Amino acid sequence: MEGLPVPATAFGPLHLYALRVHRLANTGHGHEALAAADAYLALARLCGDRRTIPFLVQGKMYANLYMGRLHEGAELAQELLRMHRAAGSALGEAKTLCDLAHFDVLRARYIDAMRGLARAAVLLDAPHPGRDRRISALCSFAEAATAAEMYEIASDTYEQLSEATSGFELVHATTLLNWGVRLDHIGRHDEGATRLRRSAAITRRHVDQYPDDTGAAAMLALALAKLGDVVPAEKLAREAIMPLRTAESFAYARMAHLALGIALRSQGGLPEARREFVAARELCAYGARPDEKSIIRFELALTALEQDDGQANRDMFDAVEGQTRELWRVRLQRLAMLRQARQQEEAESARARAEREVLRDPLTKLGNRRRFDLLLNRIDSGRLAAPLVLLLVDVDHFKAVNDAYSHTVGDRALREVAKILRAHCRADDIPVRYAGDEFTVFLRGDLEVGREVAERIRAAVAKADIIPGVRLTVSVGLAALTPDMTGESLFRAADDRLYAAKFSGRNTIAF
Repeated sequence: MEGLPVPATAFGPLHLYALRVHRLANTGHGHEALAAADAYLALARLCGDRRTIPFLVQGKMYANLYMGRLHEGAELAQELLRMHRAAGSALGEAKTLCDLAHFDVLRARYIDAMRGLARAAVLLDAPHPGRDRRISALCSFAEAATAAEMYEIASDTYEQLSEATSGFELVHATTLLNWGVRLDHIGRHDEGATRLRRSAAITRRHVDQYPDDTGAAAMLALALAKLGDVVPAEKLAREAIMPLRTAESFAYARMAHLALGIALRSQGGLPEARREFVAARELCAYGARPDEKSIIRFELALTALEQDDGQANRDMFDAVEGQTRELWRVRLQRLAMLRQARQQEEAESARARAEREVLRDPLTKLGNRRRFDLLLNRIDSGRLAAPLVLLLVDVDHFKAVNDAYSHTVGDRALREVAKILRAHCRADDIPVRYAGDEFTVFLRGDLEVGREVAERIRAAVAKADIIPGVRLTVSVGLAALTPDMTGESLFRAADDRLYAAKFSGRNTIAF
């Protein structure tokens, strides 16, 4: 691929193609996004651009989400989750768990969704170096919470995002707006008004700064209409409706129709108000969330009751109001499910951390002898199978180093060797401090892969300035697991090769 006309980035060389897929998906060009993603994936695999492949799969996933192809999107989310776990990317795993939870919410698989969000929350609570990737994961967390109508969770997350970076104020205002309207519909008017005022304050600042943003104007109009400030609400809504419909910005157009309907109803224009609510309901065909449909249904039923308070309309309104309260109760159940799942994940995470500490060497932070024995047992039980290569790494003349420079210097040398081992291990490889100055690596791959890794480790140690004035080296023996081997026989085979490396003069590998 010499001469490939792409800039160097921190991502893969084809990353700009992935960005194009995401832009197409985000702007409603789903079919084009899918076609482009498939073409670019073939190119990325051909040139070995492993870093761009997950971003392309993610773009396909979002295209399916926005097109309502939930089964296909969820399958891509599962594929992406496997990629991030294999790469050891905790933030990538957290973001994809949130995206998968979003699909599960839309498919009414709430137990799975809450488990995924709980796992993601625990991962996001841990410290991570990637600020931008954490922001991206939090954004997916907030979007999934919003889809599940867990406004409390979404609002708290958007506040975190707003503290970290600009650009999330309007989406936070939208969450507060829907939250406030839903609270008003179940009779909690003061609490609803508090959220509506916060939403209006955020949106008004944006409208003052960007007066041509008709989407923000529609949001402000709806908040003002629900707060009773109907004259400016009507003006804002009337001016926003046609530009929003022309631009096919249907989510904001629904808000504008709702705002105008509420304003007209408050001024006695009941038939005109009903027309606006019907228009909003018709636009629900273009990607409306369940809570939007519930809001429109409630406003229509209330308008019908005000037009004619006969028994039929009263019964219809009572039914809609009862359904609204039941949906709110179910929403609260989801919040309780998430809290319970979060507690279970935290307990499991704490248990896993405790187990890791028991299996960790305190000096080098690698696995310890107990971890080594457990891995041999996994080989014997068939849970750790070929392709697998065992590397035995021994520091040459280490006793002389301890005698000449002290155990403190020797410990520092062992920590540095351990760092080199970790640097040459992939997510599925397991480095272990076997005993003293002896290390092992359980390496996923065949003997050729093991030989290459062993040689890189040997060369890296020989090149490193671990102890000033002293050339520290290692000898490495390696053996591949075969069907007839037990864990013990694999270890003996690698140990025999280590002895051969030592016997041939050290600072070498044998296989």
